[in-house]
Amino acid sequence: MPLPVPPRIALIAHNHKKDAMVQLAKEFEPLLRRCTLSATGTTGGRLVNEVGLTVERMLSGPWGGDLQIGARLAQGEVDVVIFLRDPMTPQPHEPDINALVRACDVHDVPCATNLSTARMVLAQLARTTPTV
Repeated sequence: MPLPVPPRIALIAHNHKKDAMVQLAKEFEPLLRRCTLSATGTTGGRLVNEVGLTVERMLSGPWGGDLQIGARLAQGEVDVVIFLRDPMTPQPHEPDINALVRACDVHDVPCATNLSTARMVLAQLARTTPTV
């Protein structure tokens, strides 16, 4: 099933992955400018300030931002999740993270949790999303 135009992408990054998210956003900036973006608090702030993207910012992940994105996803309002996770650092909100990833599986929403997969998903979107 084709994604809506523009695709609605949620961007999330753990603290040790925020620099990588900013670099990824710079790499795919032309695509991301054609998408409707949401992000957890700090990640969204960095994407706005360092890349100049328009991003709807949710709460920070530990304060419920992951859950906010999961709720939107469950309502059919998120088409793709890019969630750069830090597998080496324990996260105090791990149940929220697991719930979001599970929601992606339940609702068949693509969820990239590392840079390689994120690049593959974004490259495919870049090929299939019309320029306006």
